[in-house]
Amino acid sequence: MKPIWIVDDDQSIRWVLEKALARENFATRSFSGVRDALTALEQESPQVLVSDIRMPGGSGLELLQTVRDKLPGLPVIIMTAFSDLDSAVAAFQGGAFEYLAKPFDVDKAVELIRRAVDESMRGEAAYDNSLTEAPEMLGQAPAMQDMFRAIGRLSHSAATVLITGESGTGKELVARALHRHSPRANGPFIALNTAAIPKDLLESELFGHERGAFTGAQAMRQGRFEQAENGTLFLDEIGDMPFDLQTRLLRVLSDGQFYRVGGHNPLKANVRVIAATHQNLESRVRQGLFREDLYHRLNVIRLRLPALRERSEDIPLLTRHFLQKSARDLGVEPKRVSEDALGFLASLPFPGNVRQLENLCNWLTVMAPAQTIEQKDLPPDLTPTQEYAGESTALTASVVEMGGGSNATLPGGVSGLPASLGVPLAGIPASVWENGLRTEVARLLRENTADVMDELARRFEAAVIREALDFTRGRKVEAAERLGIGRNTITRKIQELHLDA
Repeated sequence: MKPIWIVDDDQSIRWVLEKALARENFATRSFSGVRDALTALEQESPQVLVSDIRMPGGSGLELLQTVRDKLPGLPVIIMTAFSDLDSAVAAFQGGAFEYLAKPFDVDKAVELIRRAVDESMRGEAAYDNSLTEAPEMLGQAPAMQDMFRAIGRLSHSAATVLITGESGTGKELVARALHRHSPRANGPFIALNTAAIPKDLLESELFGHERGAFTGAQAMRQGRFEQAENGTLFLDEIGDMPFDLQTRLLRVLSDGQFYRVGGHNPLKANVRVIAATHQNLESRVRQGLFREDLYHRLNVIRLRLPALRERSEDIPLLTRHFLQKSARDLGVEPKRVSEDALGFLASLPFPGNVRQLENLCNWLTVMAPAQTIEQKDLPPDLTPTQEYAGESTALTASVVEMGGGSNATLPGGVSGLPASLGVPLAGIPASVWENGLRTEVARLLRENTADVMDELARRFEAAVIREALDFTRGRKVEAAERLGIGRNTITRKIQELHLDA
């Protein structure tokens, strides 16, 4: 293995790192300035480069830039005693592996260098480049393969399609794929989220308006139906459309004609309509919130997109795809994900579905400290109860859909376990909280916490007993019976764990 290069004008820093790395059997080579390192770089290269940022005769950022140009895969760790925002931003913008502020803990510095060495040795060959061409949609799960087959069967059809599925599953992607593989592919594809337009403006948005039709209508305006002529009109969240506008939409679908707002001459509509909703339209029909005749008019061909938790085998594939897409958008090198991290991600319910996973990958591309993402690099709040990236879908709803029936909850004060906030435990896969527990164990071990087993056992017992007491409203005897322990045992545990309050 190549040596670790240390570039710093401070001899004591070089000496400390040399000795610490030697204890870990790492070979080192030290330089007191940038120029010496650049000269040596013309003849050989290190496994990892550790450099100060401010030195006489040259800047560590200049060295970083040169290294990135010559050896783009070489991990560079930037050190500085000036822990300011500008230095940190400049280091990361320059492609640094990590930013190390002085004074630093030697053990943590060695651990960081070890991670950089692992990253360097993995090399670029480990990355799967099979996804360089961005496909329309991805999915190996049987439900997604069925979806692909359905799109193929509809490729010669202009039939109205209703796409159902939870928010974030990719309904617009399906609509665009249906358009691209249809006889209308050369026509326009126009999308409108009916839930995002105020009721007073939605009619004009759909059908357009004549000049003077209402206050502010200073010119004639084409609506989405006219814009989509000879093409496809995608109406997202159709279940939220106001009831009176449903009547006008039904008339267009039935007669193929419509009127602009304030207009008197009918206009023909040669448009294929694809609608989508996360709502249960049958239920809304029963409640009188959605016209039954419009429902049947839209429900000619029905496609259901599965939630991401129903196709968890696709999560590794999608994660790699989104990481590469994000890196391409940002102009940086794509990051990899360890098998442990992928396994953990695949165990999560992802209430925000594919959109949530994509936003997570964007976050990891920017914020993950290394090119290979480990489980500990994932956001700390990545638990089944999170409200992530604008998706406020609580896990409670997911549990109902997945068949969870217990009212038992996990206490929110247990670090490393899913926070409760009233979330039913029955809907949380065992692998999720077990992975969370393993993450907490790893953290305690890294921090050299004493008596890890006792510490975790106390926290576990406190969590279980506190929740049982909450459930029984403080009745100790009933709590003991439900937990399957003796009355004296729970009394003693309450005193030992200081749960009296």
